[in-house]
Amino acid sequence: MHWPQPHEQPSAHPTTFVRRERNMNSCTSLLISLALCAFLFGRGAVGGGKEGLSYGFYKTTCPKAEQIVKEQVYKTYYIHGNSAISFHRNVFHDCSVEGCDASLLLESTADFRSEKESERNFGMRNFKYVNDIKDALEKECPGVVSCADLVVLSGRDGVAMLGGPHFEVKTGRRDTRVHTTEKDADTYLLPHDAGVDAFLDTMAKLSINAPQAIALIGSHTVGRVHCVHLVSRLYPTVDPTLNASYADYLKIRCPSPNPDPTAVEYSRNDRGTPMIFDNNYYKNVIELKGLLRLDNALFLDPRTKPYVMRMAQDRDYFNEQFIAGMSILTEHNVLTGSEGEIRKNCQWVN
Repeated sequence: MHWPQPHEQPSAHPTTFVRRERNMNSCTSLLISLALCAFLFGRGAVGGGKEGLSYGFYKTTCPKAEQIVKEQVYKTYYIHGNSAISFHRNVFHDCSVEGCDASLLLESTADFRSEKESERNFGMRNFKYVNDIKDALEKECPGVVSCADLVVLSGRDGVAMLGGPHFEVKTGRRDTRVHTTEKDADTYLLPHDAGVDAFLDTMAKLSINAPQAIALIGSHTVGRVHCVHLVSRLYPTVDPTLNASYADYLKIRCPSPNPDPTAVEYSRNDRGTPMIFDNNYYKNVIELKGLLRLDNALFLDPRTKPYVMRMAQDRDYFNEQFIAGMSILTEHNVLTGSEGEIRKNCQWVN
């Protein structure tokens, strides 16, 4: 399969360019991926102030910033294809723990265990490529572009790299100096086996409506799930909401009820188009072939089934709702102006 160079768009899956005005008075967020965001608290509803964000924030201070991020995302894809969805997952896992502030990227120290150590962040990887992007930005514009903006821009470009919609995002975020921990991640991120009630309740508290939330979980159309998070649906008995033939396939992928978490044992979210950001996720769950318990449950629940059905049939509708949800997420509880800092290295506070 041909993938575009940084100046191209995927020909088989044209991107949709959308610019949406954000509600500057709302305080919202969201998460899904293999883990979903939970309660909003910590800095509070106002946070760093969205008024500090703008389109083209680096137009004069680092004109090539967004171009550099895009080029690095595309370059990395040809080195490690899974990096594109890793960049996208970073957005969910960073922004849902006290806001989009690059707290996810901090390493553990002798005094605290970082968010990365949380079981809710199990499977998060490819952080070294974030460092590569930061190095390229620092070479061009030292001390100008934040790691928080890097996370959002690379996540946006990772989706487009995989054939999903391209959309404009505001920039101007700054990086936190606060050492959030694995306990913070445990608090904010829902477990892999969360149900529909927990999911909808969480989204409602974050002012995310149902179609936006269900579109965001459509990110599961790309990526994979480790057997550690699958075996509870297979052993000792098969989850009755799981397609029987698909369960047989998953048992081949995960032959033991006690998989080694360090082993490369997983199943792709979508066997049909595993590396394309499309709406196949919804087609799969209609056939009860969702990997996580929540996936199939969204089709079986009358509150969410209509949205699953429509997104399976209408990719444009899926893209539209996905972009709306991402717009909310990427502006959640940001630091701007003189708040926080611009890290020299995304792994450490200055």
